[in-house]
Amino acid sequence: MASIAFLFSGQGSQFVGMGKGLTERSPVARGVFNTAHEVLGFDLLNLCLNGPAELLNRTEFCQPALYVHSYAAMQDLLSQHPDYQSSLSAVAGLSLGEYTAVAAAGGFSFEDGLRLVSERGKAMQAAADRVGSGMSSILGLDQLKLESICNQYSTETDFVRVANLLCPGNVAIAGHLNKLATVEQACTEAGAMKCVRLAVAGAFHTPIMQPAVEHLSNALDRVAMGKCSIPVISNVDAQAHTQPSEIVSLLARQVVSPVLWEQSLRNLISQGVDQFIEIGAGRVLAGTLKRIDRKIACESFGD
Repeated sequence: MASIAFLFSGQGSQFVGMGKGLTERSPVARGVFNTAHEVLGFDLLNLCLNGPAELLNRTEFCQPALYVHSYAAMQDLLSQHPDYQSSLSAVAGLSLGEYTAVAAAGGFSFEDGLRLVSERGKAMQAAADRVGSGMSSILGLDQLKLESICNQYSTETDFVRVANLLCPGNVAIAGHLNKLATVEQACTEAGAMKCVRLAVAGAFHTPIMQPAVEHLSNALDRVAMGKCSIPVISNVDAQAHTQPSEIVSLLARQVVSPVLWEQSLRNLISQGVDQFIEIGAGRVLAGTLKRIDRKIACESFGD
C-alpha cells in the first residue's frame, strides 16, 4: 500500500477564477466556501471567481482564499477517495499552506484555522506596509552562494536574506527594496539564470515580519489546539510534529524564519512516502518535487 503525503499550496498560487470547476462540480466544496462566508462575513468565493486581481492578491485576502480553496479541494478529494485517509502518513504546506495542513491533521477546526489565517494575513500586510520590502526568486544559484551575496550587501538594519529554500536551483530571497535590486544584480553577475521579483506584499520569512509575530501569537493563544492525528511537517525545521505546544510555537516563528521546503520533502521521502498529492491552486509544489526526485509520483488536485 502506498504511503501518501498531502501538500498544500502557499501564497503566490492564487489566480482569479480559482475554485470555479471545484465548486461547480462539488457540493462538499461549496459547503466549505459557504462556511467561510459565515466566518469571514463576506463572499470569499465571489472574490476567488471574479476578483479583481488587485484585491485577491492582497495578503489579507489571498491567504484566507488559498486556505479555504485548498481545504475545500481536500474535502472533495476525500469524498471521492475515502481510502486515502487510511494511507495518509503526513501533511505539509508551503508557508501559508501549513495552516491547511494543521487543519487537515485535526490540530484545529477549519473555522478556527480560517480565523487564524485571516489574522495572519492582516498582520503580515500591516508589517509589510511599515517598510518598503519584497522578495525575489533566484534561479540557478545554490544556498551558500546566495547567502554569501546577501551578507556582502546587508547590514543589521538594511538587509536581504535567504527566505525560501524551495528546491535545487530555486531559492527565494527577501529584504529591503533598496538592497533587493542590488543583490539581484549581484546574483546575475554571479551566474544566476534568472531573478524573478515575486508579487507579494513584502519580505516574508525575514525579521521584517517581526511586528506580525506578537499579533499572530496572541491569535494562536485564543485557539483550541488539539494533538494532530497525522504528523505535520513544519516549514521552520522540516521535522514532523503532532503536539499542540510545538505547532503553536512553530506557526508563530514561521513568518520570520526561512521556509525549509526542499528539506521537508527530502525528509518525507526518506521516511517512506512514495506518493504525493498537491492540493490547491497551481502546480508549483509538484514542480519542486520533480526537481528533487523525478521518480516520486505527485498528482495535483484543485480545480
